[in-house]
Amino acid sequence: MAGDEQMDEQTPPHLIGFDRTEPAKPKRHWLRTVIIAVVLVAVVAALVLYWLDARQYESTDDAAIDGHVSQVSAQISGRIVRLLVEDNQPVQAGQLLAEIDPRDTQTRIDQMAAQRDQAAAQLAQARATLDVRQADIAQDTANIHAAETDVVQATRDLARYSKVNPRAITQQVLDQARASAGNTQAKLESARKAQAGARAQLEVAHAQLQASEAALRLAEANLAQARLQLEYTHILAPAPGRITRRTVELGSYISPGQSLLAVVQPDCWVTANMKENQLARVHPGTAATVRVDAFPDEKLAAHVDSVQSGTGSVFSSLPAENATGNYVKIVQRLPVKLRFDGDACARLHLAPGMSVEPRLKVR
Repeated sequence: MAGDEQMDEQTPPHLIGFDRTEPAKPKRHWLRTVIIAVVLVAVVAALVLYWLDARQYESTDDAAIDGHVSQVSAQISGRIVRLLVEDNQPVQAGQLLAEIDPRDTQTRIDQMAAQRDQAAAQLAQARATLDVRQADIAQDTANIHAAETDVVQATRDLARYSKVNPRAITQQVLDQARASAGNTQAKLESARKAQAGARAQLEVAHAQLQASEAALRLAEANLAQARLQLEYTHILAPAPGRITRRTVELGSYISPGQSLLAVVQPDCWVTANMKENQLARVHPGTAATVRVDAFPDEKLAAHVDSVQSGTGSVFSSLPAENATGNYVKIVQRLPVKLRFDGDACARLHLAPGMSVEPRLKVR
């Protein structure tokens, strides 16, 4: 009784006479179980749907924007006297970018032109000499014909006088006939030797003519080369694009082969270095979407243009030598070229080297 009284004293007045044991709540327990089951089913369904969707795509983060970058170099040495472009300036194909001092080249052109004129004069002289030699041969031929006629006549006279009775002619006439026959024969031999000498001189004239023609061709080639060097003093844009990495300044002395600047052409594409085990269902024409890190809200449509015929390691400076040493298999990557379906390159000013994440739909 004392214990009951003490309990009543500790119990609040509005609870006296009530049982403080809470009754069981089976409905709440059943509801909690249902909710947990529904959540688990939803999570499993979401995972299955995600797996079914993800297996239709192949993606990689080892990708970047690529494009044509034309390196502009000097072809001759000289000092820059005009510089007409700045970094990031748009240019057109054939536009003048810079000019090298042309005075040295112009002087060389004048020198080569003088040598060309001298070679032309020597060629004309050689042709005239050839004509003279040909005329000499013609004259010697005529002399031979005349000498042959004289020899025939002198021989006949000598034969006729020899058959005449010695009492009918004097010994002087006979001696003159013999001397005339010998003289005409000597003239014939002299004419033949003169003709042989003229023919030798003609061969020399032909050789001189060929040498003069070769000298003229050489002089004309040197003149053309000098004129080409003058054209090289004008440094032109090889293609349309934007100027980048300009390393030359006004007044700089440049050398042949020295890189002056680069022209980034407007055309671009994506080079995605994909693992070899991702390429079984990748082929030209495969649709893709590209997200550019610089424009995260843009979802760009693209397609596979081609797959490189060789892994990246094959074309590296130090390709792997798997036949030597210990071999450890490494998953290789192959560059896949993706082309944009729209005008993303021009609209977003995409530049080579920008990071992207392509996603290829392989089913």
